[in-house]
Amino acid sequence: MGACNLNHSQQDVRQKFESQKAFLPTALSQAIDCYLEKGNSQETLNELFHLLKKYDLSTQEEKESRNEKLKQVML
Repeated sequence: MGACNLNHSQQDVRQKFESQKAFLPTALSQAIDCYLEKGNSQETLNELFHLLKKYDLSTQEEKESRNEKLKQVML
């Protein structure tokens, strides 16, 4: 993923998540939903946004890689 200089708000990330939710594994989707309920650092919000961005257009291999990265972000 390329670096992005934009800071994404909690609302931006929530909207991106909602648009990609149907394409995520159920357990991961539920975990992200809960995770977004609490406040997160700007760095975390930016990372989540970019992992979710165009998730639906990713290959299965890319989705699996992103799933692992999403899990790591939420640890």
